[in-house]
Amino acid sequence: MEQHGISKLDLKRQNRMQVLKILKQKGPASRIDIAATLALTRASVTIITNEMIEQGVIVELGEYKHTHEKAPRGRKKILIDINDNYKFALGVYIDMDIISIGLSTISGQILDKKNYELNKESDLNSILSYVRNGIKSVLQNNCLSENNILGMGVAVFPKMYKILEIEEICGKYDFSKLEKKLARIVHVPIVADNSVKAVAMANIDFVKDKKANRDNLAVLQYGMQLYFSMIGLNDYTSKYDDCCTFVNKMIVNPGSRNICSCGRRGCAESEISFKILKNKILSEYERDATPILYRLTNGDSSKINSETIFHAYRSGEKSVCDIIEHAIYCTAILINNLVITTNPQRLILHGVPISDDLYIHMKKVIEEVAGRAVAERVQMSRLDRNILFLSGAALAIRQIFYNSGGNIC
Repeated sequence: MEQHGISKLDLKRQNRMQVLKILKQKGPASRIDIAATLALTRASVTIITNEMIEQGVIVELGEYKHTHEKAPRGRKKILIDINDNYKFALGVYIDMDIISIGLSTISGQILDKKNYELNKESDLNSILSYVRNGIKSVLQNNCLSENNILGMGVAVFPKMYKILEIEEICGKYDFSKLEKKLARIVHVPIVADNSVKAVAMANIDFVKDKKANRDNLAVLQYGMQLYFSMIGLNDYTSKYDDCCTFVNKMIVNPGSRNICSCGRRGCAESEISFKILKNKILSEYERDATPILYRLTNGDSSKINSETIFHAYRSGEKSVCDIIEHAIYCTAILINNLVITTNPQRLILHGVPISDDLYIHMKKVIEEVAGRAVAERVQMSRLDRNILFLSGAALAIRQIFYNSGGNIC
């Protein structure tokens, strides 16, 4: 006989998942409040949560303290919350020039980290070797075994897909080959995915203030190309995951003389990508025209990078300032267009190599171009180069913990 509906295990997993997501979003809550939110009986929530407490997934914190209103009569509210140290997550971030490997708690608290530099000669085997050594190091440093690990998330920058044998199949990228190779290194659940989405997850999941407006956010990642992803607080997938480069083709300067290889005039790729900024600055690079930059690089154009460019900008190098100011203005237009079309509660800038004062200046330009409401949504990523592994950890924690009801068997 054909069976319909969901199994008891599936229903159990779904209920546990909903409990975890409420605690993730709102922080400590009582069983009574959880039951009301989920439209379940108190008895059902008690059975679910008691089992999760026995397994160590959640913990009881004690009685709710009434500070502003008179305590109601009847049964006391006992607060429960996620056990941050139930198990730990391994995170890996793989970019063109760096591998970031680390260990975190379920809330994203950093326990250990290691970074390895990559170069043009780095291949799949050398990358896997770095991952193996990094994982071994962080586990030994913290006296942990694989039994203490929830899982490992691997965030892969799109430019590394080919090297890591990640193929596009029917419009979706297949990470299974990489996951199988990594499974020979560490025997824990593994999930690999797009690093832009993973950065978005880390920025929305690993915040201390759970009362903050954080139902969804978008990430604009800056580099030789631009990348964009949008994620919800409890949504695992995003419609922008596999087409995150579309942002490069958005028009930011219709009157531009620059025609991109894509045929568009004034698109983001041809106006504000780092590749374009560097080419523009190289065309101005001379001892007399760019004396500050020339001195910083000792007359060697190969030493022109984001650090020397922005140092020259802060020092008032006119030609460099003109190029950067134009890029900031066009970026403000791009941000305005993205906010209008996707309506994120926050838009995170990731990979933008700017100082605090330049960030404040950029926000002022955004406010002038797009208005205060848009400017207030823009924030810098909390993931700097030293803790990029948190993006991988966020992948693992979402998929293996929250989306499975606490790693239910």
